[in-house]
Amino acid sequence: MAPTLELHDDIAVLTLGDDENRFSPDHLTALDELLTEVENSARGLVTAGTGKFYSNGLDLEWLLANPDRADWYVDQVQALFVRLLTLGLPTVAAVNGHAFGAGAMLAIAHDFRVMRDDRGFYCFPEVDINIPFTAGMAALIQAKVSPQTAVEAMTTGRRYGGADALAAGLVDATASEDAVVSSAVERLPAARRQGQEHPHRHQEDDVPAGDRRAPAGSQPLRCPLRAGRRVGLPTTRF
Repeated sequence: MAPTLELHDDIAVLTLGDDENRFSPDHLTALDELLTEVENSARGLVTAGTGKFYSNGLDLEWLLANPDRADWYVDQVQALFVRLLTLGLPTVAAVNGHAFGAGAMLAIAHDFRVMRDDRGFYCFPEVDINIPFTAGMAALIQAKVSPQTAVEAMTTGRRYGGADALAAGLVDATASEDAVVSSAVERLPAARRQGQEHPHRHQEDDVPAGDRRAPAGSQPLRCPLRAGRRVGLPTTRF
């Protein structure tokens, strides 16, 4: 199923699909078009999957079939993250199921995340499948979680269930399966107030303050998502 958009008053609920919701080129185009509609018609955004998956990230089958377009494809995926990071309204990811790789990065590009508490994993498996992070992807993760969580999540491929993801700061709350989306929607009024207090929070190349858990007094991280550079990570498990 292609992504769909529903409006509930001034809240947009964008459903990523009903399967693994991998980022095929067509899927990315559809998401970009829907985000334009969101910007024009809503004051808050919730994204969610249905069933077992939030998103399994990169469309590896398409990528393997089109190796000559790999750089173009990665740029398109990163452009999606840029859209979320610079969207002029508060965003919450309702992580209803598995969020792996670029799917987990999509969730972390939101201001807040609510994850299902009983099933599903939040995971950056790049170290296990030998796919290096781009510089922008690494900066995005490092800007949103503590250094300890970033090191563990990025270098071990740990699969975090809901409770562990909450403890690690990867998500902001957990909820039952039937309450993930509604809990995400409920976070938006407070998020809108926060946005009004900080009207210039979203910058084109900066990671939003949102729920950043960097140490107090640290400098904001620039997020070069459009650079397309890749940084390898250690393959040793810690």
